[in-house]
Amino acid sequence: MAVELCLLLLFCGSTISEVQPIYKPPPGTLDFGFVPAKTYDTGAYHEPGAIGILFKIVHAFLYLVQPNTFPQDLIRKIAQQQFGNTQGDYQKPENVVLTLQAIYYEIGFIVSAALGLLFILLLPLVGLCFCMCRCCDNCGGEMHQRQKKNADCQRSCFATFLFVASLIISVGVLCAYAANQHLTNQVRGAKKLVNSNFKDLKIFLNDTPAQIDYLVSQYNTTKDKALSDLNNVGPVLGTRVQEQLGKEVRPALDAALTMAGAIRETKEALENVSVSVEVLQEGTERLHANLTDVKMHLSNTLNDSACSAAQAASTCNIIRNSLAQLNINANFSGLPGVSSQLAKINDVLKIDLSSLVQKGYAAFNDTPDLVVNQTRNILSDIKSVLESIGSNITTFTRALPVQKILADLMLHLTQSEAYVQDYFPIVEQYDFYRWLGCLILCCMLVLILVFYYLGLLCGTCGYDKHASPTTRGCISNTGGNFLMAGVGFSFLFSWLLMIVVVLTFVTGGNVEKLVCEPFEDKNLFKVLDTPYLLNKHWKNYLAGVIFKNPNVDLTFEKVYSDCKENKGIYTSLHLEHLFNINELLNISMYTEDVALKIEHIQINLSKIILLDEIGKENLLNFSSSGIDGIDFSAYLTEINKSVTKVDLLSFANDLEARADQLPKGALENALKGHANNIRMIHNQQVVPLEQAMKYVKARSTLNQSIRLLKRTSSELMVKVKNVISAVNAAQDLINNNASQVIVQETKKYMDTIIGYFEQYTEWVKESISMEVAACKPIANVIDTAVDIFLCSYIADSVNTFWFGLGGSSMFLIPAIIFAVKLSKYYRRMDTEDVYDDSVEQW
Repeated sequence: MAVELCLLLLFCGSTISEVQPIYKPPPGTLDFGFVPAKTYDTGAYHEPGAIGILFKIVHAFLYLVQPNTFPQDLIRKIAQQQFGNTQGDYQKPENVVLTLQAIYYEIGFIVSAALGLLFILLLPLVGLCFCMCRCCDNCGGEMHQRQKKNADCQRSCFATFLFVASLIISVGVLCAYAANQHLTNQVRGAKKLVNSNFKDLKIFLNDTPAQIDYLVSQYNTTKDKALSDLNNVGPVLGTRVQEQLGKEVRPALDAALTMAGAIRETKEALENVSVSVEVLQEGTERLHANLTDVKMHLSNTLNDSACSAAQAASTCNIIRNSLAQLNINANFSGLPGVSSQLAKINDVLKIDLSSLVQKGYAAFNDTPDLVVNQTRNILSDIKSVLESIGSNITTFTRALPVQKILADLMLHLTQSEAYVQDYFPIVEQYDFYRWLGCLILCCMLVLILVFYYLGLLCGTCGYDKHASPTTRGCISNTGGNFLMAGVGFSFLFSWLLMIVVVLTFVTGGNVEKLVCEPFEDKNLFKVLDTPYLLNKHWKNYLAGVIFKNPNVDLTFEKVYSDCKENKGIYTSLHLEHLFNINELLNISMYTEDVALKIEHIQINLSKIILLDEIGKENLLNFSSSGIDGIDFSAYLTEINKSVTKVDLLSFANDLEARADQLPKGALENALKGHANNIRMIHNQQVVPLEQAMKYVKARSTLNQSIRLLKRTSSELMVKVKNVISAVNAAQDLINNNASQVIVQETKKYMDTIIGYFEQYTEWVKESISMEVAACKPIANVIDTAVDIFLCSYIADSVNTFWFGLGGSSMFLIPAIIFAVKLSKYYRRMDTEDVYDDSVEQW
């Protein structure tokens, strides 16, 4: 009952643990901290120390006596079998079989006990007969010793055997005394262990309410996080809606903004083409004029009469035929102009398309503010729901009779502790009586050993091998008397010692084999968990006691194992079957309210204008600017041509070489002068056109601009229409389909909020299962009572006591024989024979 009431405390925290997960995406992780818990002091483990070696020897001996495994099935059948209800039950075949099985299992103990009983019955009877026989001067009672040649050898052997037997008896006495003293010491020290268990149980009771309060208080962490998200509904929900719409809106606006940049780049490219063509036209026209002038003068020189001579005619004709090469190759003057296209682009740029697109960006980026403005009323309702959840949890926990239950449990615990404290001195007193009784039993053996040792000492020291049996000294005679006294006390005490040995052997041995060993390997719990064993109407006894429902799968073994692992008592005892917490506090009802409130959020984004009609018309004007009508191939062809048709340096060198072939004279000199002029034109005009930065830059700029215009104009109308279509589609999404996106993102937002409660419930469930009311003290109490007190303290000590006492008692038999034989060699005889080879008779 106390355990059940204690565990009720856990359910106020577990009220939310029944809620099923609602959301799929994991929300932000909440930090609930650590459940406050104290460390239990009790270490339910006993280390016997040096005497543990004796305990292991006794366990090995018990295994020899009883090597059979723990008879689970047999115990179940015996416990479930009804004996003695009707006459003749014991004669039933099944009961006879069970009896025979029990005897078979206990055969080792039965045989050993039978031998002990035989010892108890026969030894006093033998002692009585032995005394009567000696009184009749038989059995060694006649004070006459016949002399033998091997008398010294026999005396020495008997003395040695008696000494060895006495040593073995001494070892047994020491074992029995050590076990007796060990039990007393453990009983005296058990008070500390008992107090430690009570202390842990008090911690168990006192800390549980604080742990429950901590679980309940951590609802505020969940609530604060949810309120934080609700207060930031713009950045949270608004940003999510914006991100989803932005998958189509941003690419459309980016494309429009890119097209606005393309318009500016087109204007720059057209301007660059116009300027570059002018620069290149200027340079090539001047070069063309100079080459024409050189060609004219060279033609006049070749028309001189000197070229008519036979030696010069062929050379002059060759030179004359090559004059056509003295001309420019790239002619930029014939390229079409781009002034009309530039004028149209300038008209397009009168409208700032980039500014219009930026306005669309700004309007779209105001989505979080729109969400905040349109959700204020609903958010206040959601906050009221969250506050009511916390209020109801607090009200419910206060409604539970926690304090009363704790007070009752603490009262029972305090009374139990007081009862133990009051009766512990009585236990110690009775243990003293037990210790004294066991000590007396040991002293009986010690008394016998004293006589034997004194007899050996006096007999050995006082023996004179030269003295005749009738003249033996007083010391030797006293030694013989001590030996016979030891024999007498052996007959007097041995049966009493064996009675104690048999009783403790049967009791302690069976406790070890039927309780301690199966408790260690948990087979004992398996027997207790047998259906209908402890109560023929209950399948699971523990569940029937706690829950009044024996069909619940709750076993002693599982509870003990869970508590041993320091799990929460909620998990260990399956207390979810005790109360239906969902009926008392169903948080899913509140989460449904929160979900309904969130689902009612409606956001209108129709005020967002991405790009107005002026901007779209501006894009269409750009597509009809005519840049796609430019003859780009003509430009690229002229750009790729060399400045002149022939390398002027090569031409000048060739001209000079051919002049050298002519006869010396004015013609030769004139041709060489023209060659020098051609070199000068190359150096002063061609080289600058090819290398000067002005012309190189103009040519490069023209090349780049033409290629850019070519790329821009490629399917320009299609590109513009695609941009306008994308903007229209995005605008249509905002105007007509944004509600679906908003509903979708609102659902995700709702899942995030509900997810915080799911985290809280999962954390509560985990905490209750593993941390709240960790039931290690319960397992410690069981271990202390069974494993330590019953098995380690009592059973091991008792078994070691009977082991030592029984061994000593058994060796009293050979000691009696050797003592009687030896005493004949130490005692003073009444008569003697001088020499006799005959066999000695008793």
